[in-house]
Amino acid sequence: MNTYMGTVDNRLLQCDSCFPSFDSNSLPYRFNSFPNTQPHLPSMPHLKTPKAYEPLWKEWDEKAQKNGLHSTVYSVNGNEYKGEWRANKREGKGTQIDRQRGGIYDGDWKNSMRHGFGTFSLKEGLGYRKQYSGGWKRDKKHGYGIFYYSEKEYYEGEWFGDERSGWGRMYYQDGSIYEGEWLHDKRDGRGMYRLANENRYEGQWKNDLKNGDGKFFYLDKGQIYEGFWVDDIPKCGQMSDFGREGAPEATQYPIPQVELADSSSVIGEAKNDFESAMS
Repeated sequence: MNTYMGTVDNRLLQCDSCFPSFDSNSLPYRFNSFPNTQPHLPSMPHLKTPKAYEPLWKEWDEKAQKNGLHSTVYSVNGNEYKGEWRANKREGKGTQIDRQRGGIYDGDWKNSMRHGFGTFSLKEGLGYRKQYSGGWKRDKKHGYGIFYYSEKEYYEGEWFGDERSGWGRMYYQDGSIYEGEWLHDKRDGRGMYRLANENRYEGQWKNDLKNGDGKFFYLDKGQIYEGFWVDDIPKCGQMSDFGREGAPEATQYPIPQVELADSSSVIGEAKNDFESAMS
């Protein structure tokens, strides 16, 4: 408790809580000492700013949004999804059972679409058979991936917009293999097609058929055909022996020499005619 000391009218005064009271007609007074603290004053009332509240519908809407990892979410179309969400959309890692396609997808998602790397499997019997594994972009096969048409027939290579496009290798059911360029899900560009008996074609392709310059190696007969092709049919070219001595089913007689004075020009003219007709 603070004590104030002083003299008024040559009298010693003492006050425990306030300044001394005196008559205005009294003699001047002086304090021998004055405290550092101010006298006690009644406190002012504190005005509180009212807290701003968001509408309840905003709070409920925020709680209803799916964000982060969730357990299985069921859609009205029967699909089931378990994985990561962002802003109420499938985004991140997740697995979806697709009732409409009859399969299951496990992999990356973005904006509720398959995007990144993932695997799609078809339902088969009591389990699932892997159909495609590779890159995706906006719900379509994109980039490098492997697609299984059956147990023995599959494609591995580049995709663009759900189609084989770029470089790729196709393994066929009959044991033949194509390795080369693709465009719009068809062999297009340069490529090599090898049959199960090792005979092969190397050359140009267009619209899934041999078109343009190419060589066909008949390794079983020991022969080679070099020429120009139109829609899988050799139109003009030259046949010659090629490794005939070691061929398993070599022809009885070798191919005779061509007696034309300028066989190259004859083949060249025929090739130009076919190229003009194709353009």
